[in-house]
Amino acid sequence: MTTLEEAAFAGDESAFAALAGRYRRELHVHCYRMLGSYDEAEDAVQDTLLRAWRARDSYDGRTYFRAWLYKIATNICLDVVRRPTARDLVWLQPYPDRLLDEIAPSDDRPDMVAVDRETIELTFLIALQALPPRQRATLIARDVLGWSAAETAGLLDTSVAAANSALQRARVTMQQRLPVRRSDWSAPQPTAEEREVLARFIDAHQRCDAAAAIAIAAEDLRISMPPDRLSFDGLTACLPLFERGLGPNRDGEWRLVPTSANRLPAAASYLLRPGDTVWRAFKLDVLRVHDGKIAEIMTFGYSRFPAFGLPDRLTP
Repeated sequence: MTTLEEAAFAGDESAFAALAGRYRRELHVHCYRMLGSYDEAEDAVQDTLLRAWRARDSYDGRTYFRAWLYKIATNICLDVVRRPTARDLVWLQPYPDRLLDEIAPSDDRPDMVAVDRETIELTFLIALQALPPRQRATLIARDVLGWSAAETAGLLDTSVAAANSALQRARVTMQQRLPVRRSDWSAPQPTAEEREVLARFIDAHQRCDAAAAIAIAAEDLRISMPPDRLSFDGLTACLPLFERGLGPNRDGEWRLVPTSANRLPAAASYLLRPGDTVWRAFKLDVLRVHDGKIAEIMTFGYSRFPAFGLPDRLTP
């Protein structure tokens, strides 16, 4: 054990907080992948750190501390998804890239794993949630965290054979649900093409130019609005939304702020209603761009703005 670990497990609460705090953000991302919810992941991490502190006497020092925390966090997430409540994809929430960027290898934390798009993209997360809980945990451990079969078996208190079997079944399901173009997700940040499309998206909205917004939309555009179950498939079905938001009967004038979520380009929208003096937070659009066109828009409420470091209003 290191000096910090010795102090932490000797009962020094501040030392334990410092030790566990090194892994807080990556534990949050792990729980987010398991649960699909930023808020539920936050609760799960808080519970993880509390349980770890209370169970510190059970830590034998042979298991790597990071792996011990992951095991506690995974079990908490498994308990959450097994609760007899109606959980589905309506609670999927975006993850701010500015927080993902906190996770990166460094000299004092070489075990940290940078978060790339392939493992955090919203389409990937939706597919993950379709897996049974233990298959989900197995696939995350093996294909996202890069753990060995033996390490994964230890994480889930199962045999190597059972872990391998769960992984095989999970991979088959994911292959059926993920698009072939998943190979395009390797970029760690939105690409230059994606940033250009985002800039055009912002410009069209701020000028209230529906034609310009439609010009950068793919024919198979899909618009969804979690947590509502509402979705629109195909450009024709989406046209009334552009007219409603940007046409002469719109609710006001728009100002948009560029940002990014889940390694995808995004825009935070603020609305200035007639008679008001400030633009107020309205929605967050996360864009999926393919071949220079917007293939999908996932629209979230403004409740996510604080996590993105966004204000609740803009002044002229």
